[in-house]
This record gives sequence, C-alpha cells and structure tokens, in this order.
Amino acid sequence: MAPTFHSWKKERLGEHIFRPDYGYTESATDQKVGPKFLRITDIQDGNVAWESVPYCRCDPEVKRKYLLESGDIVIARIGATTGKAFLIENPPEAVFASYLIRVRAKNDIRSDFLNLSFQTESYRRHIDQNKGGRLKGGVSIPILQNLTLPIPPLPEQRAIARALRAVQGAREARLREVALEKERKAALMEHLFACDSWNIAPLEKCAFVQTGVTKGRKFENGNNIIKMPYLRVANVQDGYLDLEEIQTIEIRESELERFLLQPGDILLTEGGDFDKLGRGFIWQGQIPQCVHQNHIFAVRVDKDRLIPEYLAYLIQSEYGKAYFLSVAHRTTHLACINSTKLKAFPTLIPDLAEQKRIVDVLAACDSKIAALDHEARLHDELFLAMLEELMCGRLSAGALVEEAA
Repeated sequence: MAPTFHSWKKERLGEHIFRPDYGYTESATDQKVGPKFLRITDIQDGNVAWESVPYCRCDPEVKRKYLLESGDIVIARIGATTGKAFLIENPPEAVFASYLIRVRAKNDIRSDFLNLSFQTESYRRHIDQNKGGRLKGGVSIPILQNLTLPIPPLPEQRAIARALRAVQGAREARLREVALEKERKAALMEHLFACDSWNIAPLEKCAFVQTGVTKGRKFENGNNIIKMPYLRVANVQDGYLDLEEIQTIEIRESELERFLLQPGDILLTEGGDFDKLGRGFIWQGQIPQCVHQNHIFAVRVDKDRLIPEYLAYLIQSEYGKAYFLSVAHRTTHLACINSTKLKAFPTLIPDLAEQKRIVDVLAACDSKIAALDHEARLHDELFLAMLEELMCGRLSAGALVEEAA
C-alpha cells in the first residue's frame, strides 16, 4: 500500500536543514567586480534576471561564507514579500544580501520539495502568526527553525516535486506564448498603422472628449444631490477594465447627462507610468448609469468617421504612445496629459472598411492572448489545489511514485 500522510513524520524544520544564515551586509557596486549580489528586489515573480543583478566587493573569506549554491533557498526577511522563498538553481558566482535568509537542506529532504513547503497555506500562516522581533513584521531564523512540516520519504518528495514542476512548466509555457503573441501584436500594429496616404485630423474634429467628475466637491443642501457609481483610475487598465470594486460619488442631478458614460466611449487615463500613459479600454455599458472621475477622459467618436475599437488600438500603438509621451508633462517617474493635448492628437483616418479590417486582425490577437492568459490562470489554480492536497497528504502521492518507478 502506498504511504499516506499518516505515516509521514511531522517535525521541526530545524532538524532537516543546516543552520540558516542571514545575508551579507554590504552595498552593491556599479563596477563589475566581485561576485553578484542578490537582493530581495532582484527576485521578481519567482525568477532572477541574473544579468541585471549588481556586483559587490568582498574578500575571499566573506565570499566563501555567503556564496550561493544550486539547491539553496533564500527567503525574504521583510517588506511586501516577507517570507517568500526562492529556489536557487545553477547560479553564477553570487552572494546574498542581508535582507535574505539562506536555507540549505540536509540529505533527508529535497530542496525542491522544501521550497514547495514554503508556498503552502500552513507555512504562510506560521509566518503571519510569528513574524516580528527585532525586524518589525519580519522573519527570523528561529521562526523558520520552529516551523513544523510533514516530511514524507524521499521517493514521495521526488514524485510530488516532479508533478508540481510539470504544472508550473505548463503555466510558464503559456506565459511565454502570451509574451510572443503580444510581440506579434505590437509588430502588426506598427505595420498596420504605417500608411502615408490616410487622412490626418485632430481628435477633436472626429470625436468628443468628455472630462469627468472632480472628487471632494462641497454641495449646499437642497441641490438635488445624487450618488452615482463612478470609474476611478484603478478601474481603467491597459486593454481591460477592472470592475471588481466600484465606488460611488456625489453629483448634482442636473449634471448626470454631462458626466454619464455611453457604450462605445473610449476611456483613457490622464496620467501614470510612462509606459501606461493614455492606457484605456472601451466602455460597453457594463454598469447602468455610471460616471467617471476627472482623471479619466471619455472619448466619444463620430461613428461616420471612426470605429471606436480602431481609435482604441491606434492610441495603444507606438504611434499613439509616442505622441502622448511627446506632449506629456513629466516628473521623475510619471507623466500626464490634459484635454487640450488629447484633443490635438493627430488621428490617422483610413476609410471605415480599412478600419474594420485592422480591428478584426488585432481583435484576433487579443482573443488569442486572452485564451492563453486564461489557460495560465487555470494552471495556477491547478498548481495551488495540488500543492495543498499533496503537501499535507490529503492526496496520496503513491500513484505518482508508482508512475515514476
């Protein structure tokens, strides 16, 4: 009979790992001298872009003490990613910084299995319940050593890690396909919007630009004030609308028609990161009687001259982004545009049949991207479900061991 959770040992993690180490306290250097210097900020979405990790100076004894090996696990001590673990595989010559803790497994526990244990709900609860101490809200070596985990035999550890890695691999493959399809869409846009024979007109000649409601206005009593659902900047993303949380705002009843959104309106943000300037999507009337904040523009096209989806794609293209960046007011990290600059946008206007052809091509790209994104999310859900069931023993790994054999 295949072993189950009931035969697994549940023991302190400290018995199965060598003494963890806090990282090296030093600053990175701009010069390419010494080993790479891995920091919390270098670990993004479970990956490290080693080529962008900086270097640091350290003498040979320090380097030996903090040198990372394949199979090491580093854990974030503080910050937004407190407790998050990352498995080191085939690293370059690199040491790790002071806000990371290194965990190195002994021979009775596989490092890939241990890293999966650090992704479970029980681990997360242990960290949340115990974090604190000298680094407020942080993780310490004793917290990790006192973590109790079910430890199955090595064949089961190996089979569980292999099965979950296969699901992760499928997800990563879908995400690579998404990235390739987005590159293809960008290349298509560059080609489709490169025509010198089209008419060009300021946006205000072929569309109406509607500004939104200002928050925090004071009203006198008796002004027929009504509360309306409204869209904030957080609701308007690049290529989609996030309508999970909709707030309300007070306006005069007489202003309703002035601020009301209509199906087919293109919603654009007035500011944000450089690469997200003018981000937006088309409003399809998902919420009846909805208005928008003043940091969002609603562009209502003259449908005898423009198809809304065509204009939305034109604004998303490099042509559109280049214009908005060229006229935006910039600070160190952000940029914004005003309604005057938006109304002056030099709009490329082919005939309606050509606009529809462009929309059909790019909509097909979007459909494929959405399908691949959906598959990646399904793999995420499958991974999390399998992780919890396998790592706590509710789902027997016996069949996986037999399959491997």
